[in-house]
Amino acid sequence: MTRNIIAILRGITPDDALGVAGALIEAGLTRIEVPLNSPDALDSVGRLAEHYGAHAEIGAGTVLSAAEVAAVAAAGGRLIVSPDTNPEVIRATKAAGLVSCPGAMTPTECLAALRAGADALKLFPAALIGPAGLTAIRAVLPRHTQVLAVGGAGPDSFAAWFAAGANGFGIGTALYSPGDSARTVAARARKIVSAYDSAAT
Repeated sequence: MTRNIIAILRGITPDDALGVAGALIEAGLTRIEVPLNSPDALDSVGRLAEHYGAHAEIGAGTVLSAAEVAAVAAAGGRLIVSPDTNPEVIRATKAAGLVSCPGAMTPTECLAALRAGADALKLFPAALIGPAGLTAIRAVLPRHTQVLAVGGAGPDSFAAWFAAGANGFGIGTALYSPGDSARTVAARARKIVSAYDSAAT
């Protein structure tokens, strides 16, 4: 089963990246983002892409410029996640053949992102919008728009977000904080996968 969850490994180091990502993949989470404000983030992306690129979608988050898109692509990343709606970044992502998931909060930002070519919307920060807000925004989005709730969605609220029209989630500190062991991450990942599977049925 493919789960529409992006695991956000903010703050991870290249030395820890392979072990943590391996634990995530084994638990069933196969979309992995290394935010570019992590230590030596492009090194981590490159290592993950080399070792796990055939088994997982590896990419970068907090991507703010076309130059950063190019750097992620050169490192082997396939997924570009941003905190904002920047048409230049979206267009550069699609020109490079990568998956674009920009951050958006308002209907204006959501529609601007889609017009620029976004593959999915990162509803961020989800905690401020809430499922009720997504329900309202969904009324004006194209029917097949992919929406990921990020920044406030978790196992306890998966069902409510699905009911509101979310297609998936980005999960950060509920999965990983700097210094966490692969064993710790694996245990959290199994709980999140179980909650996702229950809510998605």
